[in-house]
Amino acid sequence: MTRRNRAAAALLSLTVLTGLAACSGGDSDSGGDAVTLDYWLWDDNQKASYQACADAFTAANPTIKIQITQSAWDQYWQNLTTQLASGDAPDVWTNQGSYYPQFVKSNQILDIQPYVDADKVDVTQYQSGLAELFTKDGKRYGLPKDWDTMALVYNVDHLAKQGIKATDLADLSWNPTDGGTFEKLIAKATVDAAGKNGLDPAFDKTKVKVYGYLPEWADGSQGQNGWGNLAAANGFTYLDRNPWGTRYKYDDPALAATIDWFKSLIAKGYSPALDKNSTLSRDTLMGAGKGAISFAGSWTINTYLGDDAKATFAFAPVPAGPQGRKTAINGLSDAIWAGTEHKDQAWKWVKFLGSADCQNIVGGNGVVFPAVKGAGEKALAAHKAKNRDVQVFVDEAQAPGGTFFLPITEHGNEVSQTVQDAIQSAVLGQSDSATALKKANDQVNALFK
Repeated sequence: MTRRNRAAAALLSLTVLTGLAACSGGDSDSGGDAVTLDYWLWDDNQKASYQACADAFTAANPTIKIQITQSAWDQYWQNLTTQLASGDAPDVWTNQGSYYPQFVKSNQILDIQPYVDADKVDVTQYQSGLAELFTKDGKRYGLPKDWDTMALVYNVDHLAKQGIKATDLADLSWNPTDGGTFEKLIAKATVDAAGKNGLDPAFDKTKVKVYGYLPEWADGSQGQNGWGNLAAANGFTYLDRNPWGTRYKYDDPALAATIDWFKSLIAKGYSPALDKNSTLSRDTLMGAGKGAISFAGSWTINTYLGDDAKATFAFAPVPAGPQGRKTAINGLSDAIWAGTEHKDQAWKWVKFLGSADCQNIVGGNGVVFPAVKGAGEKALAAHKAKNRDVQVFVDEAQAPGGTFFLPITEHGNEVSQTVQDAIQSAVLGQSDSATALKKANDQVNALFK
């Protein structure tokens, strides 16, 4: 993954220091004992941007310093869970929707609604719907910091060799019966060792050189990086209500039909079998030329379009299904540990992270799309300045009825593992999709009784 130029990020932060310090007024922390807040995040691509925010914040609040710790995704959550259990957690950490309910249930996150009310923070400044994701029963557990949507990513040069143009991906259709124009595109992009594509009667599915589609099967109960988007386009919804629903709907035939279609790509040789799939990530396999098309989130823009990209890639809209074009939209927030000894200082930092001052820095670096609406436009402009066409992510975020939120409930870890195991068992042929999903759905719903 492309690392940010930290020197450039630090330079960018200087452009807001003067104005920030001048307007900080009562928010500045010019007196009192010095405090160092521990702040955790997992994305190495974003660390430089948030270090720039930290530098700007400390310039306006000299007695509050920010110590940033970054670790990889799996290690991040393992360490956080351990630290919370031991009573020695970071003061503030980056939070994600599928994890934070367990921290709410165990009273490990501070309710910031009293601070929001006292400081009159305008929660309407954020991308629609994000502010509500981190609330429950009148309490608020974070301010939105960014958002992401999904798109198709494709290998430009490989598709061009197969006679496929960018316009061919602009308005793809999909259905679970024959796959629509999306499956035809995948078939044409699949090439065997003899150079025959998947539409050629002579195509040898036992000797595939480049798969037309690379799937993601280790995607928990959400399917954000693959099946979830098409399932939603087929009419599937996760829950009776979201967030904080109590009855899942994984037994919906619309989901089983979607999984069956993905399985059919394996049978036809257009997609690698799960038990023969490489342990390398889809990003790495795409870069190595092993796959032509996959789903990708907006957080991977720098991976595919950055200077270190191993091939020429571009993004296209997700296919439109029977219920239209649907993409998951997700957002992160920052949580304050309920046990911190520096609640007021932590709130100042979290408020700054959720402000236009910080999010304009993040947006100007073009790493993610910040939650504050104007800052998101800065991110788009930053990508355009680098000749990166990422408009598709913004268009999908703004399309009426075109997005859906990932499920937020209690028992997230158990639900995720149960559903993932069920889907993988179906893909491996150990069970049919409908049966596996019905069993999993009964198990996860029993958690709420």
